[in-house]
Amino acid sequence: MMHHSPEALLAFVEAAMLGSFSAAARKLGKSQSTISGAIANLEVDLGVTLFDRSTRKPALTEHGRLILGRVQDILAATDRLDRTALQLVGGLESRLTLVLSDAYQSVHYERTMRHFEQRYPDLSFECLAAEGADLVALIQSGRAHIGLVQEQAEYPPDIGAAVLSERSEIALYVAVGHALAQAPAVDAELLAGHRQIRLAQTFMQQPAGRGWSAPSYLMMLEMTTMGFGWAALPSALVKQFANDRLTRLTVRGWPRRVQIDAVWSRQRTLGPAGGWLLEQMLAQA
Repeated sequence: MMHHSPEALLAFVEAAMLGSFSAAARKLGKSQSTISGAIANLEVDLGVTLFDRSTRKPALTEHGRLILGRVQDILAATDRLDRTALQLVGGLESRLTLVLSDAYQSVHYERTMRHFEQRYPDLSFECLAAEGADLVALIQSGRAHIGLVQEQAEYPPDIGAAVLSERSEIALYVAVGHALAQAPAVDAELLAGHRQIRLAQTFMQQPAGRGWSAPSYLMMLEMTTMGFGWAALPSALVKQFANDRLTRLTVRGWPRRVQIDAVWSRQRTLGPAGGWLLEQMLAQA
């Protein structure tokens, strides 16, 4: 049976996702020679060439792309093993921070948090709100430990992710006095003639185009209720805060069901409380 170094597996994934050995070295705080050596040893152990080194930047071979998925599965399983082990041996963390997308809505959330409070009554707990890349960055920096985020196209290699069973609904809304609210029928062409209020992907990214943007759904909701444009908003958020001030638009393809992912850092192992909370959220059906 072959045993592969966790450091070599992570080095391979980082190099594959970042596109270079030097970038992986900077990310992991290692020398480039250490990363290159770890990946070379992994190739020897597997008997497979993972990267084509004939180009300026190493590119994954066909075998490398297949192995990448398997290694990501191994890292995810290792995360689960570490969480279970920590819960068994104790060592409760002193603080836990959860960061949530406004798109996350669950009928189980309140019950889960009540059980969490009863189980860890003395733990310092903090809840933040963020979206997309900003939420992932909070996890990467260690500012938050667990995140619940609307599905992203891909995650950095140092971020673990798992799908929650519940999905959220996103629909199109305008203020009750907006011109679109009075239209007998709304299609993409009619929408294009009115200002859209978009979700900014990150605080650091400047918005493109003539539309308005905000870094959170709650701020988008406020701008929409003021009549500044139409927006795609979580239905549960509208029902809770602005149900009588917004009109849902009937447009082909809407509303949409969106996937919510739980995310955490692979660089920092969750303590017993964080591991318990994550497992509870993933087990909700």
